[in-house]
Amino acid sequence: MNPPDVSVVVPVYNTMPYLTRCLTSLVEQTIGLDRMQIVAVDDGSTDRSGAELDRFARRYPGVFTVIHQANSGGPAGPCNRGLDAATGRYVFFVGADDHLGRDALRRLVEAADGWGSDVVLGKVVGVNSRHIYQDIFARTQPEVDLFDSPLPRSLANTKLFRRELLEQHGVRYLEDLPIGSDLPFTLEACYRARRISVLADYDFYYAVRRFSATNITYLSRHPERLRTVAATTAFVADLIPPGKQRDAILARRFDHEIAKLLEDDLLRLDRDTQQLVHDGIGRLVEAYLTEDIAAQLNAETRIRLALTRDGALDDLLAVIRQDARTGVPVTVLDGGRRYAAYPGFRDSARGLPDSCFDVTAVPDWLAKLDATTLEWTTDERGDKVLTITAVSPVPDLAAVVATPLSVSAEEVPARVETVDGGAGTAIRIRFDADDLLAGCGATGRRRAVSAQVGPFDPSRALGAAMATGAAGSVAVRAPRVRATVPLLRRRGSRLFVITPVLDDSGRLMISVVPVTASRVAAQLRRTLRWRGR
Repeated sequence: MNPPDVSVVVPVYNTMPYLTRCLTSLVEQTIGLDRMQIVAVDDGSTDRSGAELDRFARRYPGVFTVIHQANSGGPAGPCNRGLDAATGRYVFFVGADDHLGRDALRRLVEAADGWGSDVVLGKVVGVNSRHIYQDIFARTQPEVDLFDSPLPRSLANTKLFRRELLEQHGVRYLEDLPIGSDLPFTLEACYRARRISVLADYDFYYAVRRFSATNITYLSRHPERLRTVAATTAFVADLIPPGKQRDAILARRFDHEIAKLLEDDLLRLDRDTQQLVHDGIGRLVEAYLTEDIAAQLNAETRIRLALTRDGALDDLLAVIRQDARTGVPVTVLDGGRRYAAYPGFRDSARGLPDSCFDVTAVPDWLAKLDATTLEWTTDERGDKVLTITAVSPVPDLAAVVATPLSVSAEEVPARVETVDGGAGTAIRIRFDADDLLAGCGATGRRRAVSAQVGPFDPSRALGAAMATGAAGSVAVRAPRVRATVPLLRRRGSRLFVITPVLDDSGRLMISVVPVTASRVAAQLRRTLRWRGR
C-alpha cells in the first residue's frame, strides 16, 4: 500500500470551537482523503477538544490517527509525537485554531513534486486582525534563498516539509521550549533543504487570532520570552557558522523577538523582571550583535540594545519612557554627526558613550514620525478620509532627502504634505477609507502605518553619511494621541469597522474588521483601553 502524500499534524489543547472548523477544513481538502493522513495529538485538553477529535476519527475511519496524552506544557511535544506517527511523503503542521483553504494541500504537494522542493511556503493570511508578515509572499517563486530573502521573517512551521528530509537530519522540536519551538525546527529544515519554494497565488493558511486570547503565545510573559529567545539565538549560533549567513538569521531575531522585549510594556513590569530583561538581553548583545547586524536595525532598536550593554536599567527605561509618553526627541547636530537627544545623552552623571545615541548613518531616523492628532474628515470629493497630523524631529528634512517622505498602511499609500509647524517638520497624512477597505478580505485585516524616506543624496551633508541609494522606513508612533471614533463602512453587502489603534509597543495600526456582535464588543474594549491611556 502506498503511503499518503501528506500527513497533517495538529497539536491540540483546549481549542474549541475553533477546532471544529480546523478539522472540517482538512477533511474537505480537494487532494482527497485517500491521499492524506491526519495525526491529531490531544495534549491533555480539559474542554471538549479530545471528544471532538474522537468524533471526527469515528466519522472518517482510516484517515485520522488520534493520540491522547497528558499535558506537556506546549506544542513542541505534541508536534514531535505527531511527526513520529506520520507516514506521508510530506508533513504539514496546522494550529488547531487555524484552518486551510480547500485547495491548499493539493497545490502544495503538486508544487513540491514538480519543483523537487523540500520545503514549500503557501501564503498565510491573518484572521481577526492577526498580523502576518507578507514580504515572502510577494510573488510565487520556485526557489528562494534562506539568507537572501524575507524568509527569516517567516519561520513559523506553517509550511509543507518533505518528511524524508526531517528524518534524515533528525529535525525535531525543542521540547523544553513552551513557546517558540517552531522557529528552530523550521530554521533547521530550511537550512538543510535543497530547495525552498513559495506559492503566493492562493490563500493557503488562515491564521486565527482568538478573541479570548487563551493561546499560550499570547499569554507568555517576559521571563519566558527571554528564555526562549536566548535558547533560539544559541540554536542559530550552533547551527550556522559565524559570518553573513548567521547574521542574516540573527538580524531578524534582534529586530523582532529580542526588540519586542524592550517595547513600551517593559515599563509596566516589576523592577526585578525589568532588571532580568535588561541583563539577559545585554548578554545576547555582547555575544552576538555584530556590526553587520546593527547596521540592519532601526534607530529605536539600536539605541535600546546599546543601552542594555553600555547602560544601566534606568538608562534604558528613560529612553522607553520618552518614546511612550513624550515622543521622539530632538536631533542634535555636532561635528557632522547627528544624535538622538534622549535622556542620558551627554549626561555626565550617566557616562554613556555618544555611540549609544548616534543616528548619523541610520536612514530610518529621518522617517521618524509621532502622530499628534487623528480624525475622520471629508475630502473635496465627499469621501471619508482618515487624517493624521504628525511631526518629524528633523527640522531640515526636505534639505537632506532627494525624494519626499511617504507614508503607507502596508500596501495602502497615503497622501502626504508638509504643513507649517513648530519645531521639527509637521506632516499631514490622509488615508481614503475605501482604500483601507480594499484588499482586507472578508475576515478583515490590521495594517501597520509606517513612514518611508529616501533615497538620500550623497552630495548633501547628511546624505554623505548614508550608503548610495539608502532609504529608511519606520513605524509611526502615537504616544500622546487619544482614540478617534471608529468609522462604519459598507463594502458590498457587508459592514466593516475601520479604527486606528495602538499595539503594545505604541505603534499606530489601522484595524479593519467585519461587523459581528463579538467583534464590535472586542473593538469597543480596545478603544476604551486606548482612551484610558
